[in-house]
Amino acid sequence: MSLEFNKIAAAVLTAGVAFMGAGIIGEVLMKPKALERPAIALGTTPTDATPREAAVVAPPPAPELAPVAPLLAAANPDTGRTLAQRACAACHSFNEGGRNGVGPNLWGIVGAKHAQVAGFNYSDANRALADKPWDYEALNAFIANPRAAMPGTRMAFAGLANPQQRADLIAFLRTLSNEPVPLP
Repeated sequence: MSLEFNKIAAAVLTAGVAFMGAGIIGEVLMKPKALERPAIALGTTPTDATPREAAVVAPPPAPELAPVAPLLAAANPDTGRTLAQRACAACHSFNEGGRNGVGPNLWGIVGAKHAQVAGFNYSDANRALADKPWDYEALNAFIANPRAAMPGTRMAFAGLANPQQRADLIAFLRTLSNEPVPLP
């Protein structure tokens, strides 16, 4: 048994020496140069940085979101249902009077006010919009990128980039009502 332990220890030590030697040889051959200043400035704000550094720190501007209204006329609610089952059903339910999950029940969401499902613990960002309705364009922006449309939301969904998929999903959400909101 003691010979097995010696073999294991020798293997570990040999590997360590080999990696250390490879690192030393690599540094000699490559001769890395130290940077004059860090390539990335963590913890700085654009006001703390020079104009060149501000360009590195500041996120790129968000692309303009195309309106969804022209796409809704040709949108397919059945395709939207499939998207909803794949992308939304883990957190939301869609039936009238359905349960709240991680996210609220989405029955009647189109045209309803933000943060309107009783008993659901909405984020402060969503409650701040409680007087505004979920119209087609608000849904489009939120489904495209929830965090950009509502900074501070707790929704972890990354969003749907494809405008036609968003239109199909919104067309499906429109059907979740006894009196669907008219199309724009």
